Amino acid sequence: MTNVNDTAVAKRNGGDLVVETLEALGSKTVFGIPGQHALGLFDALSRSNLQFVSSRVENNAAFAADGYSRATGEVGVLFLSTGPGALTSLAGLQEAYATSVPMVVVASQIPLSGLGARRKGMLHQLDDQKASAANVTKSQRTVHHASGIPSAIQDAWADAITVPQGPVWIEVPQDVLLAEVFVPPVDDALAEAYEHPPRLELVDEAVRWLSEAERPAIVAGGGVRRAGGMDALLAVAEKMDAPVICTPGGNGAFPWTHPLSLQSWIEDRYTTELLEEADVLLVVGSSLGEVSSNYFTLTPRGRLIQIDAEPRVLESNVPALGIRADAKVALEYLSDALTNAGQDATAGTGTITRNWAPLFETNDSADSSASATSVSPAKAVSRVLQQVQERLDSQDLSKERKFMADIRAAVPDGMHSFWDMTIAAYWGWSCWDARSGEFHSAQGAGGLGFGFPSAIGGAMGLAVHGNRDADGDETPSRVLAVAGDGSSMYSIAELATAKQHNVPVTWLIVDDGGYGILREYMEGTFGKATATELTRPDFVALAESFGVPAQRVAVENVGQALTEAFAGEGPNVVVVETLLKMFAPTHLGEIEDTQADSA
Repeated sequence: MTNVNDTAVAKRNGGDLVVETLEALGSKTVFGIPGQHALGLFDALSRSNLQFVSSRVENNAAFAADGYSRATGEVGVLFLSTGPGALTSLAGLQEAYATSVPMVVVASQIPLSGLGARRKGMLHQLDDQKASAANVTKSQRTVHHASGIPSAIQDAWADAITVPQGPVWIEVPQDVLLAEVFVPPVDDALAEAYEHPPRLELVDEAVRWLSEAERPAIVAGGGVRRAGGMDALLAVAEKMDAPVICTPGGNGAFPWTHPLSLQSWIEDRYTTELLEEADVLLVVGSSLGEVSSNYFTLTPRGRLIQIDAEPRVLESNVPALGIRADAKVALEYLSDALTNAGQDATAGTGTITRNWAPLFETNDSADSSASATSVSPAKAVSRVLQQVQERLDSQDLSKERKFMADIRAAVPDGMHSFWDMTIAAYWGWSCWDARSGEFHSAQGAGGLGFGFPSAIGGAMGLAVHGNRDADGDETPSRVLAVAGDGSSMYSIAELATAKQHNVPVTWLIVDDGGYGILREYMEGTFGKATATELTRPDFVALAESFGVPAQRVAVENVGQALTEAFAGEGPNVVVVETLLKMFAPTHLGEIEDTQADSA
């Protein structure tokens, strides 16, 4: 006979091993959506200390885990159900994979008896679910017995944090998650990144090239930010007295107002010309891909050194001295080696005088003072930035430039911002000064719907781990999401998530009645736009139906509206109805001059 005073003790199962291992590895927050084959996993969550954020669409859950990782530097964790749930996440995982964001994805699977491409007619069954994830994750594992769960997660975690970082995929069958286990709870787990130091002979050769360079320049990509190599980059740039341009992914890797900073105006012919004039171009953490090469028009005339953690990136677009290494480690090696070689402009050592006069002697639009016999790197940077502004001044872009300036003025210095694929974000790639905050966008894979769910994840992460400015002072965890009306519809359901978890996120929706950038591309190419116009909801009324405060404001009042929204509690929405234009492209040669004249 059972004693009525006995306390029922829940039996531990494979799901417990999953959550216990994640907790032991330091995880605090999990994103996802429950599903039939994952019930054992989600039941185990109720016996853990993990915070679960319930998204409404799996793709958005993937974006949220991505945003969490970007904002905190921690590994994002995503729980998925089988079949449709797993497949729906793939577009979000493509962005994380393309941008090297560390994530651990735990997906459920059908029972073991259905694996191996047997067509048993099980709900959610795929021939090979793991294969579907192979294009968008670093590695994939299937666990066939509960005792293998802790080791599989540890190994996957180590993969995720090893450069090049990225999402990894683990799938656990339903019966393995539900199987009772008798091993003690997991209370210790260790996953360490594998080191990939640069080869010393390559560093020595790079230092030799840089020591002999008269006009060195640097391209800083997203790899510098992800590796935390900002201080090392600053040291190398100052020792070399080299201009630095940041790619959209590298935005914030170098101080915006530094005398050597070309900021992020990488889609500009004047910047392209400076990079081409460099006799040694150091590219760190970038593939020199479509955007960062000004749409493959960059053709360096000097020698190129390319440092990247992903070996497939090296020389993928331009012949180079390729060095596979983590950006921070490699830059620290370079900094020390330059000092040891006596090449340190900050210390007054070095035998080469920097002179950028040839750049302006061949540039018809340069003023006469720029063609002096010697032009210092700082003077060259100042002149190029002036040329960029003059080019923008020649176009009818006053509304766009004021709009971006008003947003920047309203956003606190330390605030993180998350930008969808929208015209405002394309401006942000070039003109946004991240200050002590961080700029996050979906420029890796370029899919729609990133902005709002990634901001939810970022805000949740900052609330847990703390948000600190450059001086180490704690700042509010509220974040800004920016999207167009088209991209916002991809993630509108996440208003429910933001409300449920009272997430401190302000969502700015720029409503131009359609897919604005595609409209502009089509009109520029074909003279008319097709299938770009959209019927959309009343975003203010829709947000309010979720219990989320919202307001619609004129474009000239966006700054004031954002300031008010940032003072609020929980989520809120600001809608601006306006049509923004992009600046004329410079990768089309002289065509942009004609476009500017006809605007």
